[in-house]
Amino acid sequence: MRHVPRLGLPVLLLVLALLQGCATATLAAVDPRDPWEGMNRKVYAFNEALDAAVVKPVAQLYVEAVPAFARTGVRNFIGNLQDVWSFINAGLQLKGQAAAEGFMRVAVNSTLGLYGVLDVASEAGLPRRREDFGQTLGHWGLQPGPYLVLPLLGPSTLRDTVALPLDMQAGPAQFFADSGTRNAVTVLRVTDLRASLLRTSDALQQASLDPYSFIRDAWLQKREYDVYDGNPPVHFDYADPDAP
Repeated sequence: MRHVPRLGLPVLLLVLALLQGCATATLAAVDPRDPWEGMNRKVYAFNEALDAAVVKPVAQLYVEAVPAFARTGVRNFIGNLQDVWSFINAGLQLKGQAAAEGFMRVAVNSTLGLYGVLDVASEAGLPRRREDFGQTLGHWGLQPGPYLVLPLLGPSTLRDTVALPLDMQAGPAQFFADSGTRNAVTVLRVTDLRASLLRTSDALQQASLDPYSFIRDAWLQKREYDVYDGNPPVHFDYADPDAP
């Protein structure tokens, strides 16, 4: 039987942060999407400090030490593992064509692409589509709920946080039985993702007067775009989703 990993520190920190936010939140919510802004800003500051102290320096060292072609291979390999969960969620959303194309991506890249190191499927006209269980819940009508900043994990919503345990169980690291390998894949995945955002994050810090608000607004807009496949409702109201 395959070992089912515990969710560990991120979930524990999330629970503690939510308890603290519910007990101490006294500021009136300016943005209806972000009623827990006071708590979220504290978690955001914690994440930024951790990023500056650990994650960003590791990502910079990774970029300096690993050639670009090797980083691309790592990204392709991890992306191929993620594609498995994406086509499953496309199927759960009854997106027949997307599910079929996702399945073909995995089949092609896992064979002709040397276990996904080469992205042969994209060159063959099969684009990558990211789907997760949070998007599946949104597809079937579950509203996003309040915006949340999760310790270590960053932007989310209440709906996506509910979906997170299942998404984590189906993540790329869970394809490996050995706990050491799973941990290594997780670290590599985080490092590669952070490396891809080095220029973006530096530009954001320099250009935005309030990086927290900028990230929140951009992330929520992209998330809504993802859930509705690029066609979100014109009059979507976060405070009252049924409003005309």
